[in-house]
Amino acid sequence: MKRIFLLFLAFVLVFVFAGCAKKVVTAPVTQEAPKETAQKAAPVEQTPMKAEEPVTVAKAEPKKVETMPVKEVEAKSYQFGNILFDFDKYTIREDAKPTLKSVADWMIKNKDAKMILEGHCDERGTNEYNLALGEKRAKSARDYIASAGVTKNRLDTISYGEEKPLCKEQTEDCWQKNRRVQFVSGKAGK
Repeated sequence: MKRIFLLFLAFVLVFVFAGCAKKVVTAPVTQEAPKETAQKAAPVEQTPMKAEEPVTVAKAEPKKVETMPVKEVEAKSYQFGNILFDFDKYTIREDAKPTLKSVADWMIKNKDAKMILEGHCDERGTNEYNLALGEKRAKSARDYIASAGVTKNRLDTISYGEEKPLCKEQTEDCWQKNRRVQFVSGKAGK
């Protein structure tokens, strides 16, 4: 039964991540000069032109638009370290708690911020198993941050399993670096 569930989960994850991102094309915004500006413009003298004279066209002044400064969250300037996990585990280790606390404090301070928690694994185990384990690691980190007062709807999780290793050597030190949760911060609504 557990194997069927893991296969189903892997099947769902493949379809979720296999979709192509849609490219949004926006047309440039053009502003027409208001009628008042067009009426105030100096009339262009029309004189008979010779074939060699260049044509001159009067251009209307562009309308000035006032903008209000937008408060943006400077998430990229604040980097959080990765939290690490023991082999085949998804429980939060003691050495990860200060990092999770600093993430929670930052999220509480920046009310518009949203965080993506990326779960990763080392290369040992099947792809399906590692995807499920990475998801459990990301969710355990999310639950810990939520217990500090951050709402879960501001915390998204994703699992990359063994697909994005930090280290590619086949040593215990290297595998330890790959058993992690990474934090990617952004702005709510994105």
